[in-house]
Amino acid sequence: MSSAFDAAAIRARSEVAISVALKVGREAARFRRDSNPGTLAIENKGLQDFVTIADRRAEQAIRDGLISRFPDDTFMGEESGGGSGESGTWVVDPIDGTTNYIRGFRHWGVSITFVAGSTVEIGVVYDATEDKVFHAIRGGGAFKDGLPVHAAATADPAHALVILGHSRKTSFDDHLALLRRLHESGMDYRRTGAAAIDLVRVAEGAADLYYERHLNAWDMLAGALIAEEAGAMVAMPPVYKLLAQGGPVIAHSPGLAGEFAFILDIEGL
Repeated sequence: MSSAFDAAAIRARSEVAISVALKVGREAARFRRDSNPGTLAIENKGLQDFVTIADRRAEQAIRDGLISRFPDDTFMGEESGGGSGESGTWVVDPIDGTTNYIRGFRHWGVSITFVAGSTVEIGVVYDATEDKVFHAIRGGGAFKDGLPVHAAATADPAHALVILGHSRKTSFDDHLALLRRLHESGMDYRRTGAAAIDLVRVAEGAADLYYERHLNAWDMLAGALIAEEAGAMVAMPPVYKLLAQGGPVIAHSPGLAGEFAFILDIEGL
């Protein structure tokens, strides 16, 4: 743990982040439920990359909720930007899975991470599919609404369920080749479009792998910590690189490490 924050300081931040994630997630769900799609004020940031008024409202509410309690912390949000600070930084995706959110597909969430120095200390993810919050403090295990969660014990690839993401910044042909290799080993496959939620699916044992070649830090850091604390094997570049330019993440059940070793080789991790 970073020397700048003792256990009490980290725990206090975790409790606030859980409360904020639940409140903001529920408000975003209510707003979507009560709104016509045309009132979401959708803007296009790129091909299949959208932002809505709900994203911006949620990010501001998260910022207000966190920084009002911890004014010396730095804030980095997907929509408003910002950089990492010398001490502690909140890294936030207000609605991870915005396309799903827009279309009414309830596989989206709120992702809140606290980074101290170069270490991810807290991960909090609100899961809109179940109206529950996953969280982890480094070294303290992973939880879903306060109850422990654990990665799956799957050891047979023919029983494995994998989730793959795909960024348009990376090769689709490579993605198809990877999918073919996993399929030929007997695994089943999903793509659901919200990295934070996909990572907590690995944490709770619902999936055996989540892999995506390029994500931004706010998409992955909270879910990756939760998966790691749940006993999954997680590989990704150093945090400072992810904060600056994003990168890949691999999280998988430990019993299938041999099956997924080639993915680490692909990424050089």
